[in-house]
Amino acid sequence: MIVLSGRCVVLTGASGGIGAPLAGALVRRGAHVIAVGRQAAGLEALVDQHGARAITALAADVTDPAGRQRVASAARNHSASLLVLAHAQPAFGLFDEQPERLLRSVIDANLIAPMLLIRDLMPVLANHRQAAVVAIGSTLGNLAHPGFVAYGASKFGLRGLIEGLAREHADTVVTFQHLAPRATRTAFNSAAAEAMNRELGVTHDDPAEVAERLAWAIEDGERRLQLGWPESLFVRINSLWPALVDKSLSKKLAIVRRHASARNPNKDRLEATHDQA
Repeated sequence: MIVLSGRCVVLTGASGGIGAPLAGALVRRGAHVIAVGRQAAGLEALVDQHGARAITALAADVTDPAGRQRVASAARNHSASLLVLAHAQPAFGLFDEQPERLLRSVIDANLIAPMLLIRDLMPVLANHRQAAVVAIGSTLGNLAHPGFVAYGASKFGLRGLIEGLAREHADTVVTFQHLAPRATRTAFNSAAAEAMNRELGVTHDDPAEVAERLAWAIEDGERRLQLGWPESLFVRINSLWPALVDKSLSKKLAIVRRHASARNPNKDRLEATHDQA
């Protein structure tokens, strides 16, 4: 268990749909948050809402070496003991229609950047008697879904990274947590992805409620968590009887392809945004 009161937390994706309420949930538990994101206006809004004593705004792109260096420097200066990775880049679409630049960008944002940021901050975290790295994952990192192949692959990789590090550092002061929300009502998904989710009957959670649940899980030290029912059940079934999930999802392919295809006239242009999760 980790008491957040009095700790400094580095939070990436802090101005995003889950990141912003998560910053608030951490502050309410007494933490000082280094709020990292690409959008300075969103970060300053957090400062206005919670106060400069609770939030340090740090505009930085974690996919850029200079940006990561700024984050590491701030973590050292504030003696951070928690790193919460809540940034992500979406990539809804059919895999064979997605350009190489998008595929590389998604892996860079969702896997390579977290990997390098963790490596850079480990010396800072290791200076404490108790520290943690928390990755905000996704159901799609536990359960592969058509239409989200590249995004899911990046999130599967993130989950593997955290699990491997947890085992490699099992005898150290740093613990590793992978917490996976299900679909959440934020601006993260494109209009086409939201339309598909509506047709498939996907349940969306309130971001403020998700943030509270995540903050509780961080304090409680939960190593693995999948939020939502029946998503948590599907993840379990997928690990034991994947053929059942194969059969279920195959029945939805026509709907997925209709919404995910680049030929869909209503499909939003995919945009790179690292500030939501």
